[in-house]
Amino acid sequence: MNIRSLLLAMLLTVSVFFEAHGNSIDGVRVWPAPENTRIVFDLSEQPDYKYFSLKNPQRLVIDFNNSKNHVSFKNVLKKDKRIKLIRTSKSRIKGTTRLVLELADNYSLAVFPLAPAGQYGNRLVIDLFDEEKISQGDHTPKNDHRDILIAIDAGHGGEDPGSIGSKGSYEKRVTLAIAKKLATYINNEKGMKAVMVRDGDYYVSVGRRSEIARKNQVDFLVSIHADAFRTPQPNGASVWIVSHKRVESEMAKWLRNRSNNSELLGGGGGVIKNTRDDNLAKTLADMNKEHSQGVSISMANSVLKQLKKITKMHKKVPQHGNFGVLKSSDIPSILVETGFISNHREEQNLNSSAHQRKLAKGIFKGIKDHFMIQPPMGSYYASIETRQHKITRGESLSVVAQRYSVSVRELKMANNLTSNTVRIGQTLTIPRAD
Repeated sequence: MNIRSLLLAMLLTVSVFFEAHGNSIDGVRVWPAPENTRIVFDLSEQPDYKYFSLKNPQRLVIDFNNSKNHVSFKNVLKKDKRIKLIRTSKSRIKGTTRLVLELADNYSLAVFPLAPAGQYGNRLVIDLFDEEKISQGDHTPKNDHRDILIAIDAGHGGEDPGSIGSKGSYEKRVTLAIAKKLATYINNEKGMKAVMVRDGDYYVSVGRRSEIARKNQVDFLVSIHADAFRTPQPNGASVWIVSHKRVESEMAKWLRNRSNNSELLGGGGGVIKNTRDDNLAKTLADMNKEHSQGVSISMANSVLKQLKKITKMHKKVPQHGNFGVLKSSDIPSILVETGFISNHREEQNLNSSAHQRKLAKGIFKGIKDHFMIQPPMGSYYASIETRQHKITRGESLSVVAQRYSVSVRELKMANNLTSNTVRIGQTLTIPRAD
């Protein structure tokens, strides 16, 4: 074999190797959400890509270098309102797969790769955001018997499944099911209203979760999760609040740029923004932070007390953690780990609609109990007049309830009673009858 033939053979071998070991697009998933759509392309290797936008009509063009497409795009859009069509197109560069996303409008754009994690391999993610992310309607609470607004954050979602049980249960589905049941209890309660951070199977970033809660001016945020461990033994629920250190660092960051971030600092935000007195700004922010932490701690104890009646507790007192969704010092919040999805028995329970309902009801009762005692100013709960009654000989809880035209249940809730037993000389708080 002469030199020329040898070189040709070597080039052919390299070409075959390159062809066999190039990247490939093996899957695509589309996750529509109220304010954005996420498109995820699964690849056999780390993506080498470029992208650009075209107008009239709006298109996003993505070139996957050294890649082949193995996916059909016919039935992947799930009636998404932002993407009209995903199709292939020709590129001038050999070995490049060009995909075109035909869009319904001009959207804010984020394109980034994700490394292998859990059940997923290499991915390229495209996020399309509506220009107006959240409705700027009038959410200003009116001091006229307003509803207490509770943000319910179902952990994970969309491309992020959360923890996965041994039987294939996804945390994201469990958390959404419990969140929806909790919302039903809250919306059926006079004086309360639920704000769902996500109400479907789509991804919401940690920062956006706080933003959604803040834009709706909620009084409280509860984040629903399911725990996991590398072995199946650990079990039980737990209630978490943000660590003091995390709050301090976030507060310091906001104060450094307070002219733009006064809305993050709750009551007194206007003063915090405009004052030239740094000490006054810090004092007002600290007062808001202390109030928020105080509400969070009280709520954590109230919810934990109710969950103890329903399920085994992994931790019997509130825990402190470095959770991003709880970091905003202007929003009182807790995170509830409803059980270990990695525990075989609890995985089964967490998938049970009846158990989900019990958990949701327990969380709701804990929230209500707290606000019965510490209602926000201007809320319907704050307008409920209370009276005191001292128990005398021969009186029972049902007798007192009948006298004041309230139910035994309302009496017990207003006084944190776990039984119908009362003692002579005991003072009861009487809630106003509806």
